[in-house]
Amino acid sequence: MSAKLEPGAIFQGKVLRIRPFGVIVSLPDRGQGLVHISHISSSYVKNIEEHVSVGDIVKVKVLAVEPDTGKVSLSIKEAQSDPPEAPRPNLTFEEKFKEWLKVSNERQAGLNKRNKRK
Repeated sequence: MSAKLEPGAIFQGKVLRIRPFGVIVSLPDRGQGLVHISHISSSYVKNIEEHVSVGDIVKVKVLAVEPDTGKVSLSIKEAQSDPPEAPRPNLTFEEKFKEWLKVSNERQAGLNKRNKRK
């Protein structure tokens, strides 16, 4: 990949290791970077392994590159193509329920997919 390693760049990488504070992700031709636990998901992350597994291919956004050490800070949640929508205030109860049900089903499908891999 010829994209430059600079803040804002988006890459795909492989989850190499999971640590209590985050995950180490390989970057194409660039070594490795850290996704801190706070940048794994837009929802609260108690157990990282509920969100990613070693060997997963993830899309990450470069947050920072320390010039002195070369350490790379990454974010999975900021690399998501569809950021969560802001709530629309004038929806009926039925519309809100349909949206909630759709998101809930998508999350459950993701959890089921992860559980099948284990």
